[in-house]
Amino acid sequence: MTPEATPTTARPPTGPARRVAIDPQGPILVEGPVEVVLDDGTLARSDRFMVALCTCRRSRAYPWCDTSHRRRERPAAPSEDRSAT
Repeated sequence: MTPEATPTTARPPTGPARRVAIDPQGPILVEGPVEVVLDDGTLARSDRFMVALCTCRRSRAYPWCDTSHRRRERPAAPSEDRSAT
């Protein structure tokens, strides 16, 4: 069993279920507030109404998504029309 798949102690439900939306090209959106247990055991908490969790680990604000997963595209260089002389 991998460390990510280690079973945890189940807690009884304390309120309504949280809604989670998974975007294959982006973050996981979770209705907040949210507490995330990180790999080192520390706890990250957000009280926002909607939280974007990073899945690509490129975020400088990990575990929160800062849209670093988006591809950066450079604007096209202006082309010179050499045929008009």
